[in-house]
Amino acid sequence: MRGEARLAGRGRLQVTAPGGKGPARSVEAARIILATGARARGLPGLEPDGTHLLTYREAMLLPERPKSLVVIGAGAIGVEFASFYHALGTEVSLLEALPHVLPFEDPDISQALERSFKKRGIKVRTGAKVSAAKVEKSAVRVTVDGQDLAAEKVLLAVGVRANTDDLGLEGLGVRLTERGFIAIDGDYKTSSPGIFAIGDCAGPPLLAHKAMQEGIVCVEGMLGKRSHRVDYAAIPSCTYSAPEVASVGLSEPAARERGHDVRVGRFPFSASGKASAIGESEGFVKAVVDGKHGEILGLHLIGPHVTDLIIEPGLAMTTEAGAHEILATTHAHPTLSEAVQEAVANALGEAIHI
Repeated sequence: MRGEARLAGRGRLQVTAPGGKGPARSVEAARIILATGARARGLPGLEPDGTHLLTYREAMLLPERPKSLVVIGAGAIGVEFASFYHALGTEVSLLEALPHVLPFEDPDISQALERSFKKRGIKVRTGAKVSAAKVEKSAVRVTVDGQDLAAEKVLLAVGVRANTDDLGLEGLGVRLTERGFIAIDGDYKTSSPGIFAIGDCAGPPLLAHKAMQEGIVCVEGMLGKRSHRVDYAAIPSCTYSAPEVASVGLSEPAARERGHDVRVGRFPFSASGKASAIGESEGFVKAVVDGKHGEILGLHLIGPHVTDLIIEPGLAMTTEAGAHEILATTHAHPTLSEAVQEAVANALGEAIHI
């Protein structure tokens, strides 16, 4: 049903037709799921205008390639667009306020991506504080650490905010978190009976595959047929840049902070026969393993097709298969998947091919 929906009472929605054309409709249901997602947010004094100061939505719909682009924010969205537009021939500057790009990935992966971007010609500046952006004729002048940087377009990739405006939440007592997401319990119930929330509007991780799993688990729970719960510790994070980045579980610093007996293994794609055969040998796999129990704590990858390779370690973590089970699983040769097995073997001191 197309239109704008608003909670109009217990178990009831009012749906207005697109553009306000036609009468509003009333829809009743014992259970209502809010899955309204999130949208890009700006910075104080840096609000997107859709023409010069862009969000990811406008960046996907530009009628022509800009000659130059400044990307503010080097999370997954910023990194992906920086990589994409650079590949098209745009001069790209990528700015990040924190010490590294992809600041929530394992530091070794973040630093490897920075080196790769710089080698490709993307101008990366970390620890960069943007204080202003002013549109001047056909360009935008961005003030970074007191210096001016000009570009044809600026992409604001500094995070998102939940789409909770004008949904009628207040009238039914639906509580929000301090960060503005819809507060839910372990069954995706909100503070208002009969109203549930899933996906980005209900908080991080802000990932499409996480939202889909939540939708399935939420409805199965309503029907009393829940077969599993979402394992949030094993949700993969993927960045579709060149090179690709993927991870699941704990980074090395996070694992050490939690007191694990951390063993780290690495395997470079330069030592992979398949990677050499397809001409994509940049990057590596990093395995973080608990040396005492053989538990897979985290896998971190940068390189060719790693957003596909991350499924194996995710499955291992979900099913509680450990490092020894991965080593006991015969991996086809030559495949990129061997790099996962080799990194785990290296963590246990059993590496053969490096």
